[in-house]
Amino acid sequence: MIEFTMPALGADMDEGTLNEWMIKPGDTVTRGQIVAIVETTKAAVEIECWHDGVVGELLVPVGQTVAVGTPLATLLEPGEKAEPRAAAPALVTQSPAPEATHEQIPTATPQAAAPSPVGHRMWVSPVARRIAASLGVDLKTLTGTGPQGAITLHDVEHAAATAHHEAPKPAPVPKPAASAEPMSAAQKARARGEAMRASIAAAMSRSKREIPHYYLADEIILDTALAWLTEQNAGLPITERMLSAVLQLKAVALAAQRFKEFNGFWHDDGFEASEQVHVGVAISLRGGGLVAPAIHDVNEKKLDELMRDLTDLVARARAGSLRSSEMSDPTITLTNLGDKGVDAVFGVIYPPQVAIVGFGKAAQRVVVVDGGIRVATTVQSSLAADHRASDGARGALFLAEINRLLQQPEEL
Repeated sequence: MIEFTMPALGADMDEGTLNEWMIKPGDTVTRGQIVAIVETTKAAVEIECWHDGVVGELLVPVGQTVAVGTPLATLLEPGEKAEPRAAAPALVTQSPAPEATHEQIPTATPQAAAPSPVGHRMWVSPVARRIAASLGVDLKTLTGTGPQGAITLHDVEHAAATAHHEAPKPAPVPKPAASAEPMSAAQKARARGEAMRASIAAAMSRSKREIPHYYLADEIILDTALAWLTEQNAGLPITERMLSAVLQLKAVALAAQRFKEFNGFWHDDGFEASEQVHVGVAISLRGGGLVAPAIHDVNEKKLDELMRDLTDLVARARAGSLRSSEMSDPTITLTNLGDKGVDAVFGVIYPPQVAIVGFGKAAQRVVVVDGGIRVATTVQSSLAADHRASDGARGALFLAEINRLLQQPEEL
């Protein structure tokens, strides 16, 4: 029997909320198949199955929040029979999918709940629990209208509004406290943003605490690469034209393939190089915060394919629709803040990775070439690397290889 567990979708994830099962007991599943949707502080992530098999049991109900590593389901191997498990996994919190919309929830009025039987669990979304505490709503008095009787944000807000409407009004009528108002969309977004910032802070604090960073930088002349790119894009529709970002993406991947000490993971027992090059792309989200999902096998893809992959990944990241493999697979990360107007960026390594490459703004600058002074379009590349896995001399060669590849874009 195989246990399918809550995956770690990055160093900043400790737990996740199961939003939806896309399988049922008895279903045959294959490796790579999307089997569930899990809500994290950053996005709703499509969870892929890592094994072939037949679904035995679903151990975690929709709406439950559990820690990373908690068994979510069992898979049966060929010829194996299901054996019911006696104990359910330990809870982190009991909660349905957060941020449920009114359209997804029946509009039945919450009523006083009957006493719960021994061992009964009350499913409450994280947002609903937090808002109930701020509004003074007793969750035990509510009957949830969400999936499996879960108490949702709508239930809490309705109960608070009903209590406020039915309460006798003293004279003079006091101004309602700010906390008694239902949470607005802006407040919900702010709460989610705060949770995301807390997750990012935890991961980056761990990185700076545990990883001995070193930093290097190099100025790259882009004239040759940009001229080649203009030639390749000539005659293509705007929607099919490539951006310089894909040249950088492919150059980093090819350099990482050659300099393997920058492509992989640091675990307790040392560095483990990756045979694949899955480049995490740092993407800023419209509501604040960022994610760095992976484009897989960048070193093996053509530039036009990478452009399509990059466009798709950015769109899905900002729509909050990513896959678990994209969040857990990056072997090295690339961040580009050139569009924000900064000349250079020195990133913080995302554990357990050991390197992050940065690019700043491409701009015309005065440079010295072959003893002469001229104006050229240049960009500042940077490397933040883990000193446990590599040294500065190798880091310098790694950046030099990125530079060389961008001078010969036909190799990309």
